Formats: sequence, structure tokens, C-alpha cells
Amino acid sequence: MRLYLPFVFCFFVLISGCGVSRDFSDLQTYMDEVRTRPKGSIEPLPKFQPYESFTYGAASLRSPFQPPVKIDLASRQKGSTDVKPDESRVKQFLEDFNIETFQMVGTLANDSGTFALISGSSGVHRVRVGDYLGRNHGRILAIDEAKIDVVEIVPDGEGGWLERPRSLSLKERS
Repeated sequence: MRLYLPFVFCFFVLISGCGVSRDFSDLQTYMDEVRTRPKGSIEPLPKFQPYESFTYGAASLRSPFQPPVKIDLASRQKGSTDVKPDESRVKQFLEDFNIETFQMVGTLANDSGTFALISGSSGVHRVRVGDYLGRNHGRILAIDEAKIDVVEIVPDGEGGWLERPRSLSLKERS
């Protein structure tokens, strides 16, 4: 019992400090003061303008991030009616993307031939000679360790078609 005596003494001291007083006059005075203050007003919500949709009309124009191509009309190459894309063949997956989005990242060789690895359009793709890529009917002509040679068939603007050679160089590692 002697062990509990200090705890009982502390308990009664603490309880006596929490005496019950029914005097709330200071709280009542404060509440009356708050009630007599002028009431504020809430601003109405702002009126929102309806969304006006915008249609981008320059998608078919030259990209502003590419340098302009200077064409000398006198020495401009004329298209040929002999050269034209094969519209009857089934398009390959990589023909849905611009050729500028692709970068050569390596080569592979096995018994079935040499393949190039190109990155772009959501991943790395394996291509070989004869495959098509790019929107301008680009066909792969040659693959070596440093570049991929591609020929594109593009319209000349006068009803004919031109073959335009391009190459995708191996991307240098940083």
C-alpha cells in the first residue's frame, strides 16, 4: 500500500487543480462581441468563358525547326513518269512515321543477312535491305556498319515522281 501512496497523492493534487467553475462570463462577452461585428460578404464566383477548340492547320507545312530548302527552279530536277511508288503493296509498320524520327543505333549479322537497328517510333526496330520506312515510300538499299542508305520516292509537284537518296548515320554515343 505504501507503494501506491505517492501516486494517490499526485492524483488528488491534479484533480484539485481542475476545479469545476461555472463562470463563463469572459467567453460569453467574447461571443457577444463577435456577433455584433459587421457581417462580411462573399464575392460571387467568376464567370468562366466556354472553351473554344482550336484546329492546327499547319501540320502539312515544313517544320519550323528544320532549315528551309532552297530550290533553284532553273536547275531543279524534273520528275519522271517511269518512277512511281507501288501503291498496291502492303505498307510496313515503319512507313507510318517520318524518316527524321529514326536514328541508326547499330547492326546485327547472322546467317540470314545483315540487319540494322534503328530507334524511334516507340522502340528499337530491326530492318534489312528491301524494307520500307518513312512516309515518302523510303526503301532501304544498303546497310553497312556506319549508315543505312535509303531511297525515297517523292512527288515533284508537277505530276511526276523523283527518287531522293537519303542515309541514316550511326548515332554517336555520348
